[in-house]
Amino acid sequence: MKLRRAIGPLAVLVLVLVGAGIAACSGASSSASRHADAGSPGAISPLDILRSGAAPGAASDAGFARALSVRRFEFPQDFGPHPQYRHEWWYLTGHLASPQGAQFGFELTFFRIALAPPTASGSPERIAAGGASRSRWRTSQIYVAHFAITDPQGKQFHSTARYARDALGLAGAQASPFRVWLEDWSLGERRSSGLWSLRAGDASYDLTLELRALDAPVLNGDRGLSVKSDAPGSASYYYSIPRVAARGRLSVAGRDVPVSGLAWLDREWGSGSLGPHEEGWDWFALQLADGSALMFYNLRDDGGSRDAHSAGTWIAADGGTRALSSDAVRIDVEGDWRSPRGALYPARWRIRVPSLALDARVIPVLADQELDTTPRYWEGDVDVSGTRDGRTISGAGYVELVGYDNR
Repeated sequence: MKLRRAIGPLAVLVLVLVGAGIAACSGASSSASRHADAGSPGAISPLDILRSGAAPGAASDAGFARALSVRRFEFPQDFGPHPQYRHEWWYLTGHLASPQGAQFGFELTFFRIALAPPTASGSPERIAAGGASRSRWRTSQIYVAHFAITDPQGKQFHSTARYARDALGLAGAQASPFRVWLEDWSLGERRSSGLWSLRAGDASYDLTLELRALDAPVLNGDRGLSVKSDAPGSASYYYSIPRVAARGRLSVAGRDVPVSGLAWLDREWGSGSLGPHEEGWDWFALQLADGSALMFYNLRDDGGSRDAHSAGTWIAADGGTRALSSDAVRIDVEGDWRSPRGALYPARWRIRVPSLALDARVIPVLADQELDTTPRYWEGDVDVSGTRDGRTISGAGYVELVGYDNR
């Protein structure tokens, strides 16, 4: 998902706080919304949710729709939420530049996580129909958002997170016009304009963008059905918009900087989990200067080797697409980086796709682009260089590394 980057798509199913989650489902009077700098305690691991199919205080996938077969995608409806599924995310990453040449990367991700099926007691539908509880605090969903800025010139990586229940207007999503929000952070369309807008930030970095899709949505996997393991329902519906023009302003410590560039949107929803032996993923979203793009997610088993359900999509400059199986893509790790918090991440890659005559090297613009959430994960701006058909290529991208903090 993400307009230029779960997984980037499974891309991190996040940070449901145990206390907030249980209270949200029960109607208890805990804090309705919270902000967190990196390192907030008490969060549930997205890997727990994806492995087990449930989190403490949340429902299993029983009662939820599951991604079992190919479906027909409908736009703009499928920009919006799918509450019959247990979890989904809107994932946006991009690269921006100022008129003076300063470069920035950004990530903004919204996650919707259901605590109960939409038809369960206490769901919004039940309450609207006159159910037992009419509390305006009561909800069956939690929203989480992550925002990060990579500032190579300033040698800074800054990230922050928010979470809130879907109550009192604090957070939510809608399809017409499309909008997802958590307090004053939002992503949505401007009615009848064909443009989207983005807003997120804090005291250190504040970003406002106007977005215009340059590509039609690309369906990943089997016509949008992305299968993660052999277990029934261990799949999601997944599409990307690999190129989205972006322009606006970035406030850096209170100083406004005009910026423009290219973003990537990833959208994914489902109710299933990872396979029992899958521990995480490496996700690559690469935009090449010739207009082509590559998305690939490398699912890792509990020994660190690649799972056969790893897959990706090649998007040609003319918009044509090609599904890529695990065997079609070779990834060699050529370096690593030890986080000061302990995790050891891969930090430099060589990616080869023989059927495309593609040979690319992917290098982070900063070593430390780790989000100190719970669990921690690495999501960062990268440079791309190499060859295709014997011609030199260049580009930029985002890489997401999940599961390394568990080792």
